[in-house]
Order: sequence, then C-alpha cells, then structure tokens
Amino acid sequence: MTLDPASADLLIPFADRLFIGGDWVKPSTSDRFALIMPSTEELFGHVAEAQQDDVHQAVSAARTAFDNGPWPRMSPSERAAHLRAIADALAAKIGDASRIWTSEMGVVHGVSQYITSGMPDILRFYAAMADDYPFIEQHPSSDGGKGLLVREPVGVVAAIVPWNAALMLALYKVAPALLAGCTVILKASPEAPGALYLLAEAIREANLPAGVFNMITADRAVSEQLVRHPGVDKVSFTGSSAVGKTIASICGERVARFTLELGGKSAAVICDDADLQKVAEAITNSTTLMTNQVCAALSRVIVPRARHDAMVEALDGAFRSVKVGDPFDPATQMGPLAMARQRDRVEAYIAKGVSDGATLATGGKRAAGMNRGFFIEPTVFGNVDNDSTIAQEEIFGPVVAVIPAENEDHAVELANDSVFGLNSAVFSNDPERVYRMARRLRAGTVGQNGFRPDFTIAFGGFKQSGIGREGGREGLAPYLETKTIVMDQELAGL
Repeated sequence: MTLDPASADLLIPFADRLFIGGDWVKPSTSDRFALIMPSTEELFGHVAEAQQDDVHQAVSAARTAFDNGPWPRMSPSERAAHLRAIADALAAKIGDASRIWTSEMGVVHGVSQYITSGMPDILRFYAAMADDYPFIEQHPSSDGGKGLLVREPVGVVAAIVPWNAALMLALYKVAPALLAGCTVILKASPEAPGALYLLAEAIREANLPAGVFNMITADRAVSEQLVRHPGVDKVSFTGSSAVGKTIASICGERVARFTLELGGKSAAVICDDADLQKVAEAITNSTTLMTNQVCAALSRVIVPRARHDAMVEALDGAFRSVKVGDPFDPATQMGPLAMARQRDRVEAYIAKGVSDGATLATGGKRAAGMNRGFFIEPTVFGNVDNDSTIAQEEIFGPVVAVIPAENEDHAVELANDSVFGLNSAVFSNDPERVYRMARRLRAGTVGQNGFRPDFTIAFGGFKQSGIGREGGREGLAPYLETKTIVMDQELAGL
C-alpha cells in the first residue's frame, strides 16, 4: 500500500495556518514548507512557514495568557481535566497521526501505528500526577514560623522538537508544561509538522483558554528568534548537540531556563556470557526502528576481543535478512532515511569508515531495487577503533560499529570514552554484573540485554547528551519554579 500524495493534505487540518491565541490564523506571509515522502521522493503536502512577526504574535499570545489569563491560577486538578480532554480528542486522530508519521519520515507503518496508539496516554499520565505531586509542601521555619515550599509554573515555554518522532517528543514537553501551569509555543520542524497540527486541533477542541498553547512551524533562523525572545521564560529543546550548545549560550545571556535533550553515541557492552545470536537480534531490532534515526540508538557494540569475529558474523547474518522497502508494506522491516540530506550524511560516514580502515562487513550501499526514495542498507563495521569518526560521531542512520575490548574494565572505559552519554546497554544474564557495570557507565539510561529507554521513568543524558530529564515525575520538575513562603501562622486547608 502506498499513500496517495494527492490526498495527504486532507490528513493535516488547516495546513495553511498557524495555531496562535486559541485559533487557526493566517501567517504573516504566504511562504510554505513542502513536505516530501522519503519513500517515493514525491510531494506529500505543504504547511505554513512562520516568520519573525508570527513568532512575536505567538509569544505575545502565550505571554498574555500566562500573565493575565486563568490558566496559571487554576488548580492542578482543573488543568488535569483539560489534559484528559486533549487526550480524548487526540485519540480520535491517532490513525491519521500514524499515517502522517510514516509519510513524512518513512517509519514502518506497523511501528508508527503501535507507538502512536499510546501517545494520548502521555497526557493522561501527567493528568494523574495532579493528585499526588507535591506542588505545596509544609516545612518548619528556622525562625519558628510556618514555612511553605510551593512549586509554581516557570512561565512561557518554547518547546522545540525535531523531525524524527515529533508528536511523542512534543507531548513529553507539552503535557508536563501544561500541568505545571505554563503556557506554550510549540515549534515544529519543517520536515515533520503534520502530527503537531493534529495535536493543536485536539487542543482547540478541548477548549483551553486562548493563548495557553500555540504552534508554529519555522526554520532555524526564525526559531532562533523564538529562543532569543525576552517574552520566553524557558526553552525545552530536543535535537542535535551543536544546536543545543547555541541554545544554551543564548539562554545563558539572559538567564532563561532551558532543558536540552541532545545527541548520543550509545554503547552496547557485550559480556562474555551473552548469547550472541540474541544480541544480534536485539541490535537489529533497535537499528531498524526508525532506520536508526534515534538519538538513543545503540550504535557502538563493544565486545570481548575473542568474540569480536563471531559478533560481526551474527550481526552480518541478521542485518542481511532485513527487508528494506515501502514503509506501508506490512512485510517491510526498515523504511528509508527521512530525507536526501540524511542519506548523503550516512553515505559520507560509511565512506569515512572504509577510508579509516574499519572492516565493512555488510551493507554500506543504497538498497537494491529501490530506485526512488532515500533507502540505504543496514550496515555493520567490524574492527572499529573507538577513536575513529564512525565510533565517536552521531551518524543518525542504520550503521553499527563493532569495537573489540580486552576485558570488562576496558569495555567500560571504551563505552565512557565519548562526549555523549545518553543511552547504553549491558548484555549479560547476571543481574549483579549488569547492575555493577550500569553504575559505572556514564549514561542516562542503561538497559539489560537491549534497547530500553523508558520515558515513564525518566529520559535524558550525561555530558553533551543534554541537561535535564524528560518523562516520568522527573519530567515535570523543569517546568516549575520553587518559592519559599514563611508565615507567622499555619494556613488552614493545606
């Protein structure tokens, strides 16, 4: 099945508008972004392109809603009721959201259906937190008074999301921000805004006060105006470490709050008791997920030197069996890369791996028989030097580097020898060993025997993989400021 590009615009409501001040409004210019299907290189649709005037309008709406509107002054339970209404409205649009994701990014449709089906539950998860999160705590004061520690909304939030998993990443920013009482400007990527239009429409249907939520699509230059805007109190960004550094610098100039979820070069550490066939299966499953365009991808496989060749052989066999093709075909296991520049980037890294002396075991070429679309074979390199480019830089494509280690200590050293620290895995059936090694790995997540990031607990990284956490109870804290109030008497009803 291939989606008819001529009908694609019907999936995206008000594609020629921006969502500002509680309604769909015409942008300041007629400029538009073209959306291209990566599986066919055909036009999927167009959406409005925000310019600087639109940024000012969105920030003004959010600022007014925060400073003068009812939203920050509602109780968390009242705001939670709105989150549940948004979840219900979004649930009715999830089928379209999954088709949009596959059409924009090439994610295998079965995967997009499965993942998007659970996205309304993100809103419900944070709505439930209104019942027991400590927004107000009583403390004894050192001067004998009655102390209160209150947690209040940080203010106007600019939430900036990338193209690879736009709706999920947006919800892990928008849901806690709204529960906290913040107002939001969601900035969509030009390559993948479609599902965020559905979210904006769900929010309109849920009747939030005007200006509480706003959504624009903009390029990098206009997005920087949003980050620099003095009306924005906090920036929550998911994307590359290079852009994250720029955002941190801009926010630092005006002491704006920020949360950064950035890149990774995550290591899978293979112990001597691991079943290599099961390891290969797990690495193959994570590599084919979104064509490995995942910041937490297990792209470095660190294995005892004596098992290196067997590990490469197992991955070679598993990767060769992957069916690459039309992401709407139920038989397909891996779709295309998201865009031409991603394919060019991955091909350049593959060429660099070969020129640096790594052994190209399998893959490395454009997928056979796919004359259109940004398809590339899943690729395995063996005998990779951990200091090499393909072992140190984030490729964001289906390329895995197998790196030999002398012993367990050396494996941990190699895993930690990276500017990143987002995700990792330890493959062993000994839970004590896994825990011991996990505590030594400098990464925000460590999974036993597989790719196991869990946004219901917390997600984020060490080092250049970011600042702060998203998901779980930890994901609410960045949208709150703490205030101490010391009084003479205890307040009734607290």
